Amino acid sequence: MMVSVKGFSLALVAATVLLVTSAQAEDDKVSAEVATNISRAFNMVRPDWQLQSVSPSRMPGLYKVQILNGPLLYSSASGLQFVAGDLFEITDKGFVNLTEHERSGDRAKLMAGVAKKDMIIFSPAGKVKDYVTVFTDIDCGYCRKLHGEVPKLNEMGIEVRYMAYPRAGIGSKSYNKIVTAWCADDPKKALTSLKQGKTMSLNMCEDNPVAKQFMLGQEIGVSGTPAIITSSGQLLPGYMPADKLAQAIEL
Repeated sequence: MMVSVKGFSLALVAATVLLVTSAQAEDDKVSAEVATNISRAFNMVRPDWQLQSVSPSRMPGLYKVQILNGPLLYSSASGLQFVAGDLFEITDKGFVNLTEHERSGDRAKLMAGVAKKDMIIFSPAGKVKDYVTVFTDIDCGYCRKLHGEVPKLNEMGIEVRYMAYPRAGIGSKSYNKIVTAWCADDPKKALTSLKQGKTMSLNMCEDNPVAKQFMLGQEIGVSGTPAIITSSGQLLPGYMPADKLAQAIEL
């Protein structure tokens, strides 16, 4: 039997709590009462939200609440007050963004699920010391500028893995151009030519991964190009020269 109270379903709350407690089986520091309170409160207003996990935060009295396929929030034990934003900690090294650290771990897991065969990869001739994944667009000026840094990055032992992010959206002219690069017999050569402003006949192969990569970019927080994701999952938005990028990833 399902009972509806004040606009939310108790059955849905129970199912959400079960999902939360299963997801955090390894961390039993959050009581079932707190998880239930937070789930019930959120579902009063947003019954479409599913709580992926509830866990203690570094700030006493606040709990990390990860919405399934949604944002990371910080909630009171009752669930009636929450914060949407980044949580910082002061250390002897300065400010540390704890929320971004959480996001980095999630990004790294999502990026690990992308097959390398679906990327356009520029690898060093010698040993790969580290790698970055770059969400790129054909018509973006700073994407073209970053592409000019790829040979230097390769010389430094940094592998550059490209993923597609046509800023104008799926079906746009930029989308058609970047699909053409991914569908080419020599994707690296085609991508470089298109970034140099050269024209090519459109090649729209059916099995291209561009739309999926665009949606993945949106999911992990990409809002512009170029967007650089480090091997640890950190998001570095915008253009960086090779030496500064190497310093950022602590090569």
